[in-house]
Amino acid sequence: MICCARCGLEYPSDTKIWRCTCKGELEYQNQHKDNIPPPEGLALRPHSIWRYREVLPRLEDEDIVTLGEGCTPCVTAKWHGFPVWFKLDFLCPTGSYKDRGVSVMISHLKQMGVRSIVEDSSGNAGASVAAYAARAGMECTIFVPSDTSPAKLAQIRAYGAKIKAIDGTRQDVAEACQKAVEEDGSGETFYASHNWNPFFLEGMKTLAYEIWEECARSEMIPDWVVVPAGYGSCALGAYRGFLDLVNQGRLSQIPKLIIVQAENCAPIYHAYLRGEARVAPVRGTGTAAEGIACSNPIRGTEVLRAARKSDGLVMAVSEEEINSAAVKLAKDGIFVEPTSAVVGAALGRLIDSGVILENDIALGILTGIGLKAGTLTHSSGIF
Repeated sequence: MICCARCGLEYPSDTKIWRCTCKGELEYQNQHKDNIPPPEGLALRPHSIWRYREVLPRLEDEDIVTLGEGCTPCVTAKWHGFPVWFKLDFLCPTGSYKDRGVSVMISHLKQMGVRSIVEDSSGNAGASVAAYAARAGMECTIFVPSDTSPAKLAQIRAYGAKIKAIDGTRQDVAEACQKAVEEDGSGETFYASHNWNPFFLEGMKTLAYEIWEECARSEMIPDWVVVPAGYGSCALGAYRGFLDLVNQGRLSQIPKLIIVQAENCAPIYHAYLRGEARVAPVRGTGTAAEGIACSNPIRGTEVLRAARKSDGLVMAVSEEEINSAAVKLAKDGIFVEPTSAVVGAALGRLIDSGVILENDIALGILTGIGLKAGTLTHSSGIF
């Protein structure tokens, strides 16, 4: 069952809609969910997000579209003099964390018989959707900003997807894609938006499940979890996954979520700063963190609520901080795109200001690989 988060209207799970008739966002209601087994019961499961079948949407084996996404490593690092953990989620098959949600979304669409899809993206989600659509045998078109990183465009094309480049903001790209779907009278093409589709968020919960599974073995459950946020699927998925684990008795409490945006485009941060309950659109400016350059996040209000309910906070970091953190991570062998580097920037500021203490366990989720990003400024030149 899927239902509207705004008006509460319910639909069968196989209804071919991407939003409610009231234009509200849809949520998936899992009516068959069981508890996750203890870590020792997961040892022989598939090395992917599908090891958590009990809590994912129910699908037939033949409909599951997977490339072995998930099960990414957590590594230790010294950050501003403190020990921290980084979850290297950019090691998913297409180079970004988006593969978690896309695997579940495309699997559900395959089960529904969808054969042709369109998506709008700043790059990483488009590459992921193109890859999984190719594996599922679906036709795919990706709408992207005209200034999207060339490496991300090359990856999308390699999977056989068509590209439609749109001048303007990330919001302009989304609106152009939605308009194209509405003007297509055939009804044969589905808008497979990772930002609107509720099944994408179900896949994103697996971030929390993996952190729990790995950390539970060493009894090192993090006090703080730091995530980048544009539309906020990473933060919201992690929050919902941790909430599942608390409700199942696997965790005693949800880790504090630190949700990080780029200063140049930070609608969730501005709402948090003003103490508001809802997130209003902003007019953002350019940022190296293109993956989170979202001026009007669809589920922004819920992301804001997740930060507060976890006793966490929302931050915004500058372009200088983003660049510096990316260089520092690379010097430690971790090459990420600027969107991921906001996590390192936030961690550094919170450690330096005494918010994160020496005995706290802090974990940052690094979401996108640096090989697909634009250039960054280094003290010795450009890389």
